[in-house]
Amino acid sequence: MMDALNSLSALRGPGSTASTGASAAASAVRPTAGVGFADMLADISGQAVTSLKGAESASITGLQGKASVQHVVQSIMAAEQTLQTALAVRDKVVAAYQEISRMAI
Repeated sequence: MMDALNSLSALRGPGSTASTGASAAASAVRPTAGVGFADMLADISGQAVTSLKGAESASITGLQGKASVQHVVQSIMAAEQTLQTALAVRDKVVAAYQEISRMAI
Protein backbone atom coordinates (compact mmCIF):
# COMPACT_ATOMS: atom_id res chain seq x y z
CA MET A 1 0.00 0.00 0.00
CA MET A 2 2.81 2.39 0.89
CA ASP A 3 4.50 1.65 -2.45
CA ALA A 4 1.33 2.59 -4.31
CA LEU A 5 1.08 5.90 -2.46
CA ASN A 6 4.78 6.56 -2.98
CA SER A 7 4.37 5.96 -6.70
CA LEU A 8 1.56 8.52 -6.77
CA SER A 9 3.75 11.07 -5.06
CA ALA A 10 6.52 10.30 -7.57
CA LEU A 11 4.25 11.61 -10.35
CA ARG A 12 5.03 15.08 -9.09
CA GLY A 13 8.26 15.12 -11.03
CA PRO A 14 11.91 15.84 -10.27
CA GLY A 15 12.77 18.56 -7.81
CA SER A 16 9.47 18.39 -5.96
CA THR A 17 9.22 17.52 -2.32
CA ALA A 18 6.26 16.41 -0.27
CA SER A 19 4.94 19.01 2.12
CA THR A 20 5.35 18.00 5.72
CA GLY A 21 2.22 18.60 7.73
CA ALA A 22 1.15 17.24 11.08
CA SER A 23 -1.72 15.42 9.48
CA ALA A 24 -3.01 15.22 5.93
CA ALA A 25 -6.55 14.97 7.23
CA ALA A 26 -6.17 18.17 9.22
CA SER A 27 -4.46 20.19 6.49
CA ALA A 28 -6.54 22.28 4.14
CA VAL A 29 -6.06 22.17 0.40
CA ARG A 30 -5.35 25.69 -0.81
CA PRO A 31 -6.22 26.41 -4.44
CA THR A 32 -3.32 27.96 -6.31
CA ALA A 33 -3.40 29.55 -9.72
CA GLY A 34 -1.59 27.53 -12.34
CA VAL A 35 -1.51 24.25 -10.42
CA GLY A 36 -2.67 21.29 -12.44
CA PHE A 37 -4.91 18.46 -11.31
CA ALA A 38 -2.03 15.97 -11.37
CA ASP A 39 0.08 18.28 -9.20
CA MET A 40 -2.77 18.62 -6.72
CA LEU A 41 -3.24 14.84 -6.53
CA ALA A 42 0.50 14.34 -6.13
CA ASP A 43 0.59 16.86 -3.27
CA ILE A 44 -2.34 15.22 -1.51
CA SER A 45 -0.83 11.76 -1.93
CA GLY A 46 2.46 13.07 -0.54
CA GLN A 47 0.63 14.38 2.51
CA ALA A 48 -1.08 11.01 2.92
CA VAL A 49 2.27 9.21 2.79
CA THR A 50 3.64 11.63 5.39
CA SER A 51 0.67 10.95 7.66
CA LEU A 52 1.05 7.18 7.33
CA LYS A 53 4.79 7.34 8.00
CA GLY A 54 4.13 9.54 11.04
CA ALA A 55 1.70 6.99 12.43
CA GLU A 56 4.20 4.22 11.82
CA SER A 57 6.96 6.07 13.63
CA ALA A 58 4.58 6.93 16.50
CA SER A 59 3.74 3.23 16.79
CA ILE A 60 7.40 2.29 16.95
CA THR A 61 8.15 4.91 19.60
CA GLY A 62 5.08 3.73 21.52
CA LEU A 63 6.37 0.16 21.47
CA GLN A 64 9.69 1.41 22.78
CA GLY A 65 7.88 3.16 25.62
CA LYS A 66 8.90 6.65 24.50
CA ALA A 67 5.42 7.86 23.49
CA SER A 68 2.12 7.94 25.31
CA VAL A 69 -0.68 5.60 24.34
CA GLN A 70 -2.91 8.58 23.58
CA HIS A 71 -0.40 9.99 21.09
CA VAL A 72 -0.04 6.63 19.36
CA VAL A 73 -3.80 6.13 19.10
CA GLN A 74 -4.34 9.66 17.75
CA SER A 75 -1.63 9.17 15.12
CA ILE A 76 -3.04 5.83 14.02
CA MET A 77 -6.60 7.17 13.86
CA ALA A 78 -5.46 10.13 11.72
CA ALA A 79 -3.58 7.76 9.41
CA GLU A 80 -6.63 5.49 9.15
CA GLN A 81 -8.82 8.44 8.21
CA THR A 82 -6.27 9.52 5.61
CA LEU A 83 -6.13 6.03 4.14
CA GLN A 84 -9.92 5.78 3.98
CA THR A 85 -10.05 9.14 2.20
CA ALA A 86 -7.39 8.03 -0.30
CA LEU A 87 -9.33 4.84 -1.01
CA ALA A 88 -12.57 6.80 -1.51
CA VAL A 89 -10.85 9.16 -3.95
CA ARG A 90 -9.36 6.19 -5.81
CA ASP A 91 -12.78 4.57 -6.08
CA LYS A 92 -14.31 7.78 -7.44
CA VAL A 93 -11.52 8.18 -10.01
CA VAL A 94 -11.94 4.58 -11.17
CA ALA A 95 -15.72 5.01 -11.42
CA ALA A 96 -15.29 8.22 -13.43
CA TYR A 97 -12.81 6.51 -15.76
CA GLN A 98 -15.20 3.62 -16.32
CA GLU A 99 -18.05 6.03 -17.04
CA ILE A 100 -15.93 7.92 -19.58
CA SER A 101 -14.82 4.68 -21.25
CA ARG A 102 -18.47 3.69 -21.75
CA MET A 103 -19.33 6.94 -23.55
CA ALA A 104 -20.01 6.71 -27.24
CA ILE A 105 -17.61 8.61 -29.44
